[in-house]
Amino acid sequence: MQHISHFSAARWPTSLKVSSLLGSAPLLGVGYAAFSAIPRGTRVPFAETCGTLIASVPPAIALFAALFVVSGYELDGQCLSVRRLLWATPVALTGIRKTYHHPGAMKRLLRVFGNDGLLSITGIYKNKPLGWYRAFVTDPSHAVVLVLPSRVVVISPLDPLTFIRQLRVIFPGIHTTPQGGAA
Repeated sequence: MQHISHFSAARWPTSLKVSSLLGSAPLLGVGYAAFSAIPRGTRVPFAETCGTLIASVPPAIALFAALFVVSGYELDGQCLSVRRLLWATPVALTGIRKTYHHPGAMKRLLRVFGNDGLLSITGIYKNKPLGWYRAFVTDPSHAVVLVLPSRVVVISPLDPLTFIRQLRVIFPGIHTTPQGGAA
């Protein structure tokens, strides 16, 4: 039977708390205001239904973002599972070549697709040191880079060094320093 190691996601830094609040509050407020403005009892067919649908869009965006919150990580041999609110996203670790703690991994980046601060930092990004990568991050200062044969993944466990030590147990030949030795 395979042992599963559990790792909590890093705690939210103040910047993620603030961006989540500043993003969620207007979405919920606009939804409430739009719902309150729906004309009731008119003779216009579907006016209430259309108004309700339109008013539900902003809160639905906040709810959708909440589903993708990163709550932790699990290692079970050849796979990393990124725990979300209702499911886990698997990341195959077959052929992993390198891993290292890199607090600057999420700096000077281009967000190609994803969420950059509404309850998490997840998606596809690009920067000069890492190239294209997939991020499942709560706190960029806890970033751990995983270099796989065909892609790079960045995560943020609460204790990056313990996570890296566990990866070395599973993959004894893995390199644990970035190219050039500097993080």
